[in-house]
Amino acid sequence: MSIAKRPTAPRTTVFEPMEMSVAEAVLKDVKQILDRLGLVFFLRHGTCLGAVRDHAFIEWDDDLDIGSVIGLHGLTEERVHSVVPVFEEDGFAANVDMNELSLAVDLKKSGCQIDWACYRIIDDSIYQWPMTQIPVRLHTDLREIDFLGEKFWVPNPPEEYLRLKYGPEWMVPKKAGAFEREVLDLMAETTLPATSGGIIALSNELDPRRHTGSLKILDVEGRSIEGAVVSLAATTVLTGLAKAKTNTDGYVYFSLPGQAGYVVGVEHGEHHEILYGEQLAPHFDYVYRPDPQNPAGRVDALVPEQF
Repeated sequence: MSIAKRPTAPRTTVFEPMEMSVAEAVLKDVKQILDRLGLVFFLRHGTCLGAVRDHAFIEWDDDLDIGSVIGLHGLTEERVHSVVPVFEEDGFAANVDMNELSLAVDLKKSGCQIDWACYRIIDDSIYQWPMTQIPVRLHTDLREIDFLGEKFWVPNPPEEYLRLKYGPEWMVPKKAGAFEREVLDLMAETTLPATSGGIIALSNELDPRRHTGSLKILDVEGRSIEGAVVSLAATTVLTGLAKAKTNTDGYVYFSLPGQAGYVVGVEHGEHHEILYGEQLAPHFDYVYRPDPQNPAGRVDALVPEQF
């Protein structure tokens, strides 16, 4: 396997909770801009969960999540791009990342991150990060709710959306990291085979003709873990979900459809962690090692193997 030519020291980022008063102001700023432009958006992910279940932001949430669907409510890709200068004029840092599943509009103001995902329709569904299939029908006739003294749209019915996104116990509050087992189960249930992105191959037996990289699982002490369950799915292309157990040397071998954002799940014994924000590419080898100080919320946690 070829070793990735990138810094050998970990550059892990750990998400920190939002400042809630700032988050409220930023969300209302975004609403004012999109309402003025006639662009329909809905609350999604943890922002929707908090608004519907708790009537407040979730205390450990690290960003704001809103969404729209291209092809519904008059939204086009051109209109999404046209909004960026308007946000910038209002003091936002704004960037659009295009991928197979969505136009991801990354917004930041006053230190608060807001992710506006403009989803593409694929066979009557949209695919929400990390890779959850949601029917388009939940977004054609949105429901209006009261939140933060304003009116916001949410998927309709919101209970069905939240069940699909967070499982049947979505009404039970859980701390960061506590719901990861359920997320892995939901990914296994809902992720479909690839359409155009290609299938991820994952195995504990190396096939040089097929595999283009590896992932080695270590424990806190740096020892290889045999039998750890590794789950892998792309977050920006529709690839399907792959699972495999590590071999006696702690390895699984992969073949990726391309460089993209990936979600990586690691389970062994009582340990389970989901890395939601890993940028992986073919022809790279990676190493996973848990961080007892940060059991959840890590980004860019996988590093090159060193010999």
